[in-house]
Amino acid sequence: MEIVIKDKKHLHSAARKILEYCGNNKIIAFYGSMGAGKTTIIKAVCEVLGALDIVSSPTFTLVNEYRTSEGNSLYHIDFYRIKKQEEVFDFGIEEYLSGNSYCFLEWPELVEEILPPGTVCIRITVDEKEQRILSIS
Repeated sequence: MEIVIKDKKHLHSAARKILEYCGNNKIIAFYGSMGAGKTTIIKAVCEVLGALDIVSSPTFTLVNEYRTSEGNSLYHIDFYRIKKQEEVFDFGIEEYLSGNSYCFLEWPELVEEILPPGTVCIRITVDEKEQRILSIS
């Protein structure tokens, strides 16, 4: 599946399409270069899910937890600063990936081999018009 985000006013529409595509799969891995819009798209998805907290990049905290209006947890995990796969086990990655909460993963390349079956992968590219093209599989 492919979604084109022409500008920021189309973010929530794209977020709804992502969630529709995911169905019951709640582990979503976002791939893309620096500045491609991973955090911005995750923010829109969290807003559509009813997040009450301000969604921001967890680059320095590694994991941010957001609460929805229904009391559910949403986890936003950023692997950018991880140097060795062993580090993700130190903060309990297995618990996040085996739970029943949404987990949005940025820079998941380092942990691909431990991602559970059914993980939805979203590859973000930016075209010459600055549109974001999301290839979802």
